[in-house]
Amino acid sequence: MVAVLTERLTKVYNNNTAAVDNISFSVEDGEIFGFLGPNGAGKSTTIMILTTLLKPTSGKAFVSGYDVDKQPSKVRANIGYVSQDIAIDEYLTGKENLILQGKLNHIPKNLLNHNIEEALQLVELKERANDIVGTYSGGMRKRLDIASGLINKPKVLFLDEPTLGLDIHTRHRIWDYINKINNEYGMTIFLTTHYMEEADKLCNRIGIIDHGKIKVLGNTSELKQKVGSGVIILKLMHYYEKENFDKFIVKIKDLHDVDDVRHTDMYLIVSTKEGRTLIPRIFDLSDTYNITISSISLKEPSLDDVFLAYTGKGLRDETGTAWTGMQTVERFRRARA
Repeated sequence: MVAVLTERLTKVYNNNTAAVDNISFSVEDGEIFGFLGPNGAGKSTTIMILTTLLKPTSGKAFVSGYDVDKQPSKVRANIGYVSQDIAIDEYLTGKENLILQGKLNHIPKNLLNHNIEEALQLVELKERANDIVGTYSGGMRKRLDIASGLINKPKVLFLDEPTLGLDIHTRHRIWDYINKINNEYGMTIFLTTHYMEEADKLCNRIGIIDHGKIKVLGNTSELKQKVGSGVIILKLMHYYEKENFDKFIVKIKDLHDVDDVRHTDMYLIVSTKEGRTLIPRIFDLSDTYNITISSISLKEPSLDDVFLAYTGKGLRDETGTAWTGMQTVERFRRARA
C-alpha cells in the first residue's frame, strides 16, 4: 500500500514563485522516507500541503489513501506532525501536555489514557509524566514532543528536523525511538533532516528536492553508486573565463577512469575509480586553462556527496526561528479543531 502519493503536485505563490513544481513521488506503507533539500527548496511547502495546512495550486496529493484537498479531516485523523521546534507547554506536566494534545485530536476519553500511557512508555518518560516540563532536559522535551505526535496513533508520522540542535548523544537516542516507532507500530515516517548521517542511518529511501523539483529518488546505496565508487570534490575560485571553464570540463570528461562529471559555478564533482592518479592530471588541466582550485578532496561517496552532486550546495541549517515553527504548529492545531 502507498502511504503518501503526489501526482504533478504544484504550489505557486502570489509572486508567481513555484515553491513546488510538478512533483510526483510515493512513500510506501511502513517505510522511513527522508525528504532532503537546501533552504528554499520546497520541503516545507510540500509538508504543509501533505498535512493539509496549504492547498495545492494544481496536481494531487494523497495521504493514507485520502485526498489532502478534498478530504482534509480524514487526512488529519491519520497523521501525526512533530515540528523542528519543540511545541509543548513548559508550565504543564508531561501528562497534561499529552491530555491537551489528545483533546485537540478529539480522542475519546476512554482511549486517551491508554494512548498516553503507551506513548510515555515508548519514549521512556513514564516516570517523569507528572513533572513540570520546565524541569525536563532538551532531549526529554523532544521525546515528549514526539509522544504528542503519536497520541492519535497515526498511520503516517511527519517529523520535521526531529534532532535539530540536540547534542550527538541525544540525537542517537532519538534515532533509536524513531526506529522503535517504525518497527513496533509499522508506522510510516516522513522525515526531513539536515544531518546526512541521520538520513543514512534511518531512511529506507530518500528524495532530494531543489528549486521545487525532485532531483532524485532512491535508497541510499543506489544513490551513492550513482555518484561513483570514488569522488573528487574541487572547490573553484570564481574568477575564470567561461570559455576556458567549458574546455576544462570537456577535457576532464575525456580523461581515462572518469565516470561522471557534475559542476556548478563553485564546485566540480568528479566520479572515478582512480582518484589518486586522476588528481595530478586535473591539476595539470587547471593550469592549462587558468582555472584556480582553492581546495580538493578525495573520498568514498557519501550522502553529502549525493546531495552536492544533485543540488550543487552543501546541506546547511535552516534559518527558521522558533516563532515560525510555533506558527506552523498552531496552524496545524487550529486545522484539527
